[in-house]
Amino acid sequence: MNFHVLTLFPDMVSGGLNTSILGRAAAGGHISLETVNIRDFTENKHKKVDDYPYGGGAGMLMQAQPVYDAYRSIEEKILENGGKKPRVIYVTPQGRVFNQQMAQELALEEELVFLCGHYEGIDERVLETIVTDYVSIGDYVLTGGELPSMVMIDAVSRLVPGVLKNEESAEFESFHNNLLEYPQYTRPEVWQGKTVPDILLSGDHAKVDKWRLLQSEERTRERRPDLYEAYAREGKALSWLLKKKIAHMDMIEVIRRGQAELLCGEEEGVLLRDVPSGAYMMSAADEDMGERLLSLIPRGLKDGLYVAHQEFLKESICRRFKGSVINTCVQAVYTRKTPLEEDSRFCIKTLDTSYLEEVYFHYHAVHDKVYLEERLRSGMMYGAFADGKLAGFIGMHAEGSMGILEVFEEFRRQGIAEALERHLINRILEKGWVPFCQIFTDNEASVKLQQKLGLRIGRDTVYWIS
Repeated sequence: MNFHVLTLFPDMVSGGLNTSILGRAAAGGHISLETVNIRDFTENKHKKVDDYPYGGGAGMLMQAQPVYDAYRSIEEKILENGGKKPRVIYVTPQGRVFNQQMAQELALEEELVFLCGHYEGIDERVLETIVTDYVSIGDYVLTGGELPSMVMIDAVSRLVPGVLKNEESAEFESFHNNLLEYPQYTRPEVWQGKTVPDILLSGDHAKVDKWRLLQSEERTRERRPDLYEAYAREGKALSWLLKKKIAHMDMIEVIRRGQAELLCGEEEGVLLRDVPSGAYMMSAADEDMGERLLSLIPRGLKDGLYVAHQEFLKESICRRFKGSVINTCVQAVYTRKTPLEEDSRFCIKTLDTSYLEEVYFHYHAVHDKVYLEERLRSGMMYGAFADGKLAGFIGMHAEGSMGILEVFEEFRRQGIAEALERHLINRILEKGWVPFCQIFTDNEASVKLQQKLGLRIGRDTVYWIS
């Protein structure tokens, strides 16, 4: 992942972020940090980048031209390297408050640009031209945007694969699943009369995990009742979804992977929005609960995407939101934790955007080029190669399901589809996730493939509506 910071104080940013964990991550190629000095782009011979605000007022304002030119220097390099127009984050007290969910959202990007203001701010015209996100780290004012940018880059970087040596670290830190971190202890066992809890010395990992969860719950309840309320709501949602675990695995995984905006979580109905895909997913015990859930979805959404787990929800969505395209599917879930043996006959590797045109040529009838490019950038698309040629591909959809499976006609009936899915299942297991997919009800070949690979096929229908 590549971070770009537009600033008047590049040494402040690079000095703060090129040490410890982030320094090692940069050296290992997991992240990169570029600082761009806005002063280098001023047309003023004295390197001046500010002036008095029109209409009067206290202090000075950063001018539009040097900020814009500095940004364009970054954007041009990204586009020349085949990238897409990056998200530009302006750190300001007027923005949306940064939190762990936003960090998870930003961690899905390939390039992030942070714009650091100074003095009394920046000319509004350039903000309107280049900024995509206005973000705050709290309701207080700082001298400049450098410190907030560093805070956000640190939080986002920790979620990039390979940055943390122990990949489970991010799973057990504060705010994961809306819980604060449990108390921790190290040597000596007794310090100033205070002892380490006996359970941590027992060697019983199951009991230790249970104790830590209880401690996290209690600490969150006492210190952050707002977070605990969200955690309890999530617990209610999961209690409903787990009653039919296979049928609801898509919604369960969206919650577990930290990409859900939970709009309603009750013991008889759940509505959530998957942040990466924008899809509204829902399940309800009856029509009354279904109508309550649907009333929470904004009207007039352009290109709305909905996932319903009951037929009465499907019908109501079509009425309310003018849904005209309905894909009827069944869910298949790989319930084991053991990886599958992979087929050594084929070379399977991660695909990048250099394969976009070839992937689009074979899959354009299903998804548009923008979506396929985004999937390639996610690092979760894989290609099988035979005699050095791409023979087929598979990927993970934005909401987390396996799919985008295609084997080119001249390479079919050689076991490539099975080899690709085995590979993808193992990569998903490595992340600690549950592999699942949704199959069109009339796709008998895919159902047989899932059964051969040991996936359990759900009996209930899932409807994708757009």
